[in-house]
Amino acid sequence: MKENYTGKPANRVDGRAKVTGEAKYAAEFNVPNLLHGVVVNSAIAKGTIKSIDTSAALQLAGVVQVFTHENRPGYTWLDSHYMDEDAPPGSPFRPFYNNQILFSMQPVALVVAESFELARYAALLVKVEYEAQPHETDLESNLPRAYTPKKYKSPPPTDPRGDADTAFAQATFKVEEAYAHPAHHHNPMEMHASIAIWHEDGKMTIYDKIQGVQNSQKYISTAFGIPQEDVQVLSPFVGGAFGSGLRPQYQLFLAVLAARELKRAVKVGLTRQQMFSFGHRPATVQRLALGASAEGELEAVKHDAIAETSRFEDYNEDVVIWPGVLYDCENVKVSHQLVDLDVFTPLDMRAPGGVTGTFALEVAIDEMAYQLGIDPLEFRLKNYTNTDQNKGKPYSSKELKECYRQGAERFGWSKRKMEPRSMKEGHQLIGWGMANGAWEAKQQEAAAKAVFSPDGKLTVSCATADIGTGTYTVMSQIAAETMGLPLEEVTFKLGDSTLPKSPLEGGSWTVSSVGSAVKLVCEKLQEQLLEQARKMENSPFKDANPEDVSFAEGRMFLTQAPAQSISILEAVQQNEGQPLVAEASQKPDKNQKNYSSYSHSATFVEVMVDEDLGTVKVTRMVSAIAAGRIINPKTGRSQILGGSVWGIGAALQEHTVMDHRLGRFMNHDLDKYHVPVSADIHETDVIFVEEKDEIVNPIGAKGLGEIGIVSIAPAIVNAVFHATGKRIRELPITLDKLL
Repeated sequence: MKENYTGKPANRVDGRAKVTGEAKYAAEFNVPNLLHGVVVNSAIAKGTIKSIDTSAALQLAGVVQVFTHENRPGYTWLDSHYMDEDAPPGSPFRPFYNNQILFSMQPVALVVAESFELARYAALLVKVEYEAQPHETDLESNLPRAYTPKKYKSPPPTDPRGDADTAFAQATFKVEEAYAHPAHHHNPMEMHASIAIWHEDGKMTIYDKIQGVQNSQKYISTAFGIPQEDVQVLSPFVGGAFGSGLRPQYQLFLAVLAARELKRAVKVGLTRQQMFSFGHRPATVQRLALGASAEGELEAVKHDAIAETSRFEDYNEDVVIWPGVLYDCENVKVSHQLVDLDVFTPLDMRAPGGVTGTFALEVAIDEMAYQLGIDPLEFRLKNYTNTDQNKGKPYSSKELKECYRQGAERFGWSKRKMEPRSMKEGHQLIGWGMANGAWEAKQQEAAAKAVFSPDGKLTVSCATADIGTGTYTVMSQIAAETMGLPLEEVTFKLGDSTLPKSPLEGGSWTVSSVGSAVKLVCEKLQEQLLEQARKMENSPFKDANPEDVSFAEGRMFLTQAPAQSISILEAVQQNEGQPLVAEASQKPDKNQKNYSSYSHSATFVEVMVDEDLGTVKVTRMVSAIAAGRIINPKTGRSQILGGSVWGIGAALQEHTVMDHRLGRFMNHDLDKYHVPVSADIHETDVIFVEEKDEIVNPIGAKGLGEIGIVSIAPAIVNAVFHATGKRIRELPITLDKLL
């Protein structure tokens, strides 16, 4: 009788708005009397500004102002301890704070004009004279000065278990190698932009490209000393972000600065080149030492990582947690150090730390399997763990073995020949590789509001974001199913800082966090409906308790006597024409602390490598995913496919190249920063393994945003080794490394 919307594929409720252009992104809102700002960026990586000449720009008719550190209005953000929700330890970058240049492409001026074209031209006329100082941007040449930070953004590396040094020295089989991961940059379709609208009462309305409108609200309130309730941030649609929108970026600050000073609405958007001027996945060098017995049991794991950070913040990621998450070993020692360079602070980027650390670990595991002469899948099964060894806790659920079984069966892994270069078609060397991965399944505190109107429409709201992942749709499904309403009768609102509190849309926790709040607020609304139903004459619900009542097909009925029912609309109309309103906040259950919760993946890949040219093509891929209850298999599959495509790019193409003489990323556009295109993607299969978890959160769902990427690149690296016999330990796998 009850309509189950969750667990079934559903089209995006916002799909029509997106394909017709009705959906508006941050830079697309039409605002009267709008000014346009264009950012001028520094030409050096370190030093000071000796002078800025803005006179030529200001002489142009229609140029309203040029803001620099010399004439910026005062603002209150002088406290180095201020941090936004996603900030690492340290002192955040403050635009136009002084004449110091901390990184190449640092914003040094904002030209504001009546049109974008005029502002862009005038920006070319701003002349800046610098006094350059020696800079350091090369991680590998600065490894000797790596340090252990006093504070970590992510949890610090776990304490050693057992005696890894002795166990490694005594091990029969050993792997000890270095692995290098390059810098990556976020490249969402929608570039960062903000429109700041000043109102005569001093309040502000802001359209921002952000993954958390309440984070931008807090940022602006703190930076400019504006009461938080006087700042409304709106972001109804986000055209991709992948972590680039977790922290408010400098265009937001500059748009607000100009709008407050000029008492006008100001739009500031960044170019694709400027998108490379803030935040990136940090370049990281890792050393892994594995020791194993002749029987194939891991006896020692040592995993050390050194990554880049900025001079002003200590950014780190969960690079070295994965041995304890994925494998059973009594002797483990890990470390994560930093090298501060003259670059902008790195930034969370899809599966931060997971992509980097799993790449090195899973390639090393493959290397050990080959030393032992054991099938790589069998070796992983031999060293399987049912507990999170970092925390000493059991998993709330873990169906990774079933991922192995279903993925291997779908792929045909049993037909694989172990020996490298043993499979071939003409000039094409064929390789089969696999890897597994994990991503923590977290629930954060979130709130929601539900309004049931007298016309039978339900509106549920939360200040969360939809960065293209399907949040609008999934939350509508949860609400419709809980309330027993048709999906088309439900509207979900998000992306408004005045709505109930939400965590950042990141970390793959949105469905578990916001979805749990949506379920709870709908249950509270059901209690109100029952109260209204009790008022009705001869009501069958007069003595009913909430647990006695069910909701389905737009009706409420006694569970044990379904014939006793009324329409939900009848109950609402008992409220004298007024809507029913409920609010709820959902926190993680205390019992969750007794368990560790992760999504898991097993990825199987086939590659073809041209024996003469060294070109690599990923021809087949199967990803088996265990992620609890899948609320919408259609949008969920899209998440895994997106991660798979990105993993192919990470393995074969994607890397940002720094010219260390200039201290600048040089391939800062999509012409030279290569990502996969449709012709690069072939047969890609996704399996959702059934996994029931009643501990992870009230809806039993784990995150999908990150788990889809973590095991892709190492599976490809391992497949390339199987095809060619060449072990690549530095990403990406470019032609020069194979020829």
